This record gives sequence, C-alpha cells and structure tokens, in this order.
Amino acid sequence: MTRSKLLMLALCGALATCACALVVGSAAGQSLQEKLNATQEKLSHVKAHAGVLTTRISHESAQIDWLTAEVADLRNKEAEVAAQLAQKQAELEQAQARLDYLKKRLREAIQILEQRLVAIYESNEPDLITVLLQADGFDDLLARSQYVRTLQNHDNDIVARVRGLRNEMRVTVNTVRSARDQIAARKQELEATRLKLRRRTDELAAARRKQHATLTRIREHEEHLEGDLSEISEKIAEQLAQQTGALPAGPIRSGSGQFIWPVNGSVVSGFGMRWGRMHEGIDIAAPTGTQIRAAASGSVALAGPSGGYGNYSCIAHGGGLSTCYAHQSQILVGGGSVAQGQTIGLVGCTGHCYGPHLHFEVRVNGQAVDPLGYL
Repeated sequence: MTRSKLLMLALCGALATCACALVVGSAAGQSLQEKLNATQEKLSHVKAHAGVLTTRISHESAQIDWLTAEVADLRNKEAEVAAQLAQKQAELEQAQARLDYLKKRLREAIQILEQRLVAIYESNEPDLITVLLQADGFDDLLARSQYVRTLQNHDNDIVARVRGLRNEMRVTVNTVRSARDQIAARKQELEATRLKLRRRTDELAAARRKQHATLTRIREHEEHLEGDLSEISEKIAEQLAQQTGALPAGPIRSGSGQFIWPVNGSVVSGFGMRWGRMHEGIDIAAPTGTQIRAAASGSVALAGPSGGYGNYSCIAHGGGLSTCYAHQSQILVGGGSVAQGQTIGLVGCTGHCYGPHLHFEVRVNGQAVDPLGYL
C-alpha cells in the first residue's frame, strides 16, 4: 500500500472519529434539553398547583376573617345580653326582696287574723241584733251599732289584707319564675352559639394549617425543580462551551431588580441619547465567545440576523415585557422556552460594532426602557 493511500485511510479514520464525537455530543445535548423541557413542564404544573392552593388558602383566610367579624359581632351581642341579664337579675333580686317582704307581711296578717278569730271565739261576742236589743236608749243604740260596724270593718280589712297579700305574692312568684326561665334560656342559647363558633374557628384554623403545610411542600418541590433546572442549564452550557469553544459566563450576577445580568462585565455605554440618536439599550463589555444568559425565563420570540444588531434574539417574558441581545457571534437557542440563566448565545461583534460586547435591551410593549431599572 502506498504512502498516499495510508494517509487517506488515516484521514478518513480521523474524520469518522470526529463525526462520532459530534453525534455523541449532539445526542447528549439533546438528552439534556429533553430533561430541561421535562423539568420545566413539571415546574409549571407545580407552580399551577401552588397557585390553586394559594387561592384556596386566600378563600379560607377570607372565611376566617368573616368568622372573626361574626365573633366580634357576637361578642357585642354578648355584652348587650350580659347587660340585659344584669338588669333582669336586678329586677329578679328586687322581686325576690318584694316577695320576702310580702311573705313577712302575710305571716303577720295571718297571725292577726288568727288572733282575732280566737278572740271572737273566746269572748263569744254577740251578733248585731243582740247588741242592739241590749241598748239602753237611742244614743246607746247608735254607739253600739257604730262599735259593731267598726269591728266588722276591722275584721274585713284584716281578711282583705291577707287575701291581697296572698294574690300579690302569687303574681310576684310567677314573675320571679318567668325571669329565671328567661335568663336560663338566654344563657343556654348564648353558650351554645359560642361553643359552635369556637368549634368552627378551630376547624378553619386546622384546615389553614394543613393547606399551608401542603403549600410548603409544594414550594420545597418547586425549589428542588428549580435547582434541577439550574444544574441542567449549567451542564448544557458546559457542553456548548466544549463544542463551540465558548468562554464561561462566570457566576450569576443578580441585582436589585427582577432580572439577572446576561453577562458579567462593566457597562461601557448606557441607555439614552448617544451620537445624536437614541441608544436603546446598554453595552456590557465581555470577550468574544462569552456565554450569554437569559435574563429571565420565557420564550424565544426572535432569533437571527437583524441589520446593525447583527445576530439578534429576543425573549418574551409575558405581560408585554421582553429582553433582547445583539451582536452575538453565535445564536445557540433559536426558539422554544428558555429558563432564567440558560445560555442562549455567545458574545461577539456582528452588525455595526467596534469591539466585542453585548448590547442588551429591555422593552415594555415594544418600547425600549432603561435596562438598569430591571437588573
């Protein structure tokens, strides 16, 4: 075999080895992307479940607030009923005192009546006819008749007093009994209502604790899935770096806003008027090949060459908010969903550019705003 044939075979073997490596790398990348998509789908379901639980807990909290207001209203009614009960108790005590007084007066009246009856029996007092027949003259007759009438009136007063005291005492006893029954009924009703409210409050509190515990477990699962997303994204970024010779993005840089920095670097040109025209983003210095991260999760809305922007991609984050990345040397994600921190491209100097950097934009309903307000 000639030397040229040996070189040709060696070259074919090397090309085959490279092709196998590329196929293996592509398959591994595809597997990681599938894991990323599956994890994102699980995270979406978990967040939806968490949202349902949050709504349910809010509903339970509203019920508890309503019950708290009802309890407060009941306490006001309780205070009102307590005042009424106190007043009724005072009336009861007054009626009881009156009853005791009537009992005493009745005993005294009965005793006087008994004494009078005994006196009449022992003295064998004659009737009115006998007294009149024994009168000595007309004046004596008048005096005797007046005396007898006075005795009769006195006796009638004693009997009437006994009868009146007895009747009044019966009325007072009925009043006392009715007041006691009303007080007992109101107290029983109030205690039953308060017991029911306490039981209902305990049930709602237990339900809220249970749902908060469930929500906590959901959030822990969510954090675990987000950790998996971050790990998978890092692995994808490592593979992309190995395949494309990209430079590492470095640690994620977070600011006070809702986005992370797409690359780590200093701002060399800010947002606003520049050279007589509007500069609709910020320029962040970074070496060619530095990995560009998605500032937030979302879906790729635009990816490809775009005039002076060079290789340009935009991610829609929902609610009219989007971020855009210009002058990329290579766009690595051309469509679909992306997670926050996922590598979407590499820094370069395509389009109208005077050196490698990332031109980063934030747009609200298509209008450019200062990105520093979101970083």
